[in-house]
Amino acid sequence: MPSVPLHPMLVHLPLALAVLVPPAAIIAWRLVAKGRLGRGGWAAVVIAQAVLVVGAVVALRSGGAEGERVEDRVSRAAIERHEEAAELFVWGAGAVLLVGALGLVGPVRTRRMTMLVATTGTLVVAGLAVRTGKAGGELVYVHGAAGPAAVVAGSGVDTDDQ
Repeated sequence: MPSVPLHPMLVHLPLALAVLVPPAAIIAWRLVAKGRLGRGGWAAVVIAQAVLVVGAVVALRSGGAEGERVEDRVSRAAIERHEEAAELFVWGAGAVLLVGALGLVGPVRTRRMTMLVATTGTLVVAGLAVRTGKAGGELVYVHGAAGPAAVVAGSGVDTDDQ
């Protein structure tokens, strides 16, 4: 049986979190601003963002390996578009994580402003996630990166035997 590519299995966590963290951040920020939620509530947002960043880094690294498997059939420009979008997504998510973590320290007024900036950043990261996912989807559905040869490539299975 041909090996299943790892990258498609890993990308879903960071992409899902990129969509779920913004509403959580908005709710947490509003509750903190009203004095109804302490640092622990905001810490949950920061932890979710940290999981997003770790997942995105792992997905980015696995994507590099998968790119090698399909570059003989898929245009290098399409692969680079997806890779560059993914790198920007990872850097943006990491920056939001740092700003969000700063929302856990310092005076209350500064924390609230930092949380607002981080919350806004989560919306930008969601947009970067959509852009990255779109470029990945184009690799699969437009350029055929997930065709039978993509799964078989590097698996030791000869496509002529199937």
